[in-house]
Amino acid sequence: MNKQQLKDLVCQAIDEHAQQIVQVAQEIGKTPELGFKETKTAAAVSKFLGDLNYSCQQGLALTGVKAQLKPGATGPNIAVIGELDAVICPDSPAANPETGAAHACGHNLQLGAMLGAALGLKLSGIADSLAGNVTFMATPAEEYVEIAFRQQLREQGKIRYLGGKQELVYRGEFDDIDIAMMIHADKDAPAGKVSLCETCNGFVGMTIQYIGKEAHAAGAPHEGINALSAAMIGLMGVHALRETFRDQDIVRVHPIITKGGDLVNTVPADVRLETYVRASTMKAIEGTYGKVTRAFKAGGDSVGAETHIRTIPGYLPLNCMPELNDIFRANALAMLPGECVVDSGHFGGSTDMGDISHLIPSIHPFTGGVCGALHTKEFNAVDYGYACVQPAKLMAMTVIDLLADNAASAKQIKQNFRPVYTKAEYLALLDKYFS
Repeated sequence: MNKQQLKDLVCQAIDEHAQQIVQVAQEIGKTPELGFKETKTAAAVSKFLGDLNYSCQQGLALTGVKAQLKPGATGPNIAVIGELDAVICPDSPAANPETGAAHACGHNLQLGAMLGAALGLKLSGIADSLAGNVTFMATPAEEYVEIAFRQQLREQGKIRYLGGKQELVYRGEFDDIDIAMMIHADKDAPAGKVSLCETCNGFVGMTIQYIGKEAHAAGAPHEGINALSAAMIGLMGVHALRETFRDQDIVRVHPIITKGGDLVNTVPADVRLETYVRASTMKAIEGTYGKVTRAFKAGGDSVGAETHIRTIPGYLPLNCMPELNDIFRANALAMLPGECVVDSGHFGGSTDMGDISHLIPSIHPFTGGVCGALHTKEFNAVDYGYACVQPAKLMAMTVIDLLADNAASAKQIKQNFRPVYTKAEYLALLDKYFS
């Protein structure tokens, strides 16, 4: 059979089981869980794959799930990825009332798409026509939340890194992967749409603590050292730096105060902030991080407070491989009008898929069927056909393009790709930011 015939069989299998795909996405949406705690979600993914006679590895990086279309097969191995976790969005109508977790970033939809691709490639019976393998991966903890909890897990030796894909790389779960793909829900795109993302920002995380000296705020303020004043001066220093940020670096620094003092009648002696330092390249992140560190330190120095700055590795900038995007685009154009398939360029947010893109060829397109902005209470799926079923077809069709014809396309992409880091260099880079 030629590639089009293989695609037709896979799409037919997906269409015949579309309600099953939609149902699993909806059910996962009802039980949102935060990173490294996704036990119910992982169980739902494992059950769906198990019912298709996939053999699943479970508990990877605490909650991750992995299954192969052709266990033991040789040739290029394509990872189709979905993310297990929700984000904190307590105002969402679908939020867990105890944790505030909600699928306001659509990870339940991408899991539906990933599982739909797994279903189509299995039930169509075309596996033997593919010269290679497909690995379906449900990855934990993409949303960078509950940092204190994750640091506690790290101190307990349960994880080494705070992002799910980072941890899976460390544990060797990407060692046999040659190419990776996933989809992500777009924003305010209720109809069919595919946005080919090219790049997105990476970031480094920072926590800042100012230690001053308590005193009576009205009776003896001269005896205190005001840590809140130190924080305000540090924040003003950061703001004064903004004119030095180059437009092409797409720098974003957005601090919050997580503790501003204890009592209004006491000079604040313990004030804490958190921020990300985001930019489009690691060079820009490095340069901006140094400037921001100096500004925050100057805040403490100006009033005589102690300044404790702690950094943690965030995510690397995303760099999608153009040739791989082109294959996905061609499949999208076969299913959607040309005006519904767009190049979205740069995305200001961040994802740990950026880390993967520095190691192996990767793509991260956005798809429609949703309304509202990501991470807000307004976000919701309005058309599961566009949000789950069509993306399942697109990823499965892209797999066929890569692995049919003796995997000629996959082999060419592997040959053309130049990794930014080796695995050892990448892990050393992450370790550098734990300070």
